[in-house]
Amino acid sequence: MDFLRIDTIIAVLVVLFILSRFLPVKGVKQIKIAELKELLKDKDLQFIDVRTEGEFGYYHIPGFINIPLHQLSNKANQLNKEKEVVVICQSGMRSKKASKVLKKMGFIKITDVKSGVSNWNR
Repeated sequence: MDFLRIDTIIAVLVVLFILSRFLPVKGVKQIKIAELKELLKDKDLQFIDVRTEGEFGYYHIPGFINIPLHQLSNKANQLNKEKEVVVICQSGMRSKKASKVLKKMGFIKITDVKSGVSNWNR
């Protein structure tokens, strides 16, 4: 009987962990690619692409600077914490992780582009 309880608890924890990977980051604004096209006109915003240098070099949206996700913690000092940061990646997973990193570092105004660069021309 105890094994059944432990198995149930483990199963519930695994499900909660998986669900948490897909839920939006609390306090981070989520937008679609169509909304990004309007935001690009705002020169007060900071646009970062967290894909790898190779991905960014192959194709990127004009106006974005490249800070790969694995370098974000070390290079976030290049960004102004007082200004809104718009984060994008290929499909939305890395930008979500980047949003969490920025949030933990004290950034307040963060916008995550949910669908990523892959949907830019659609």
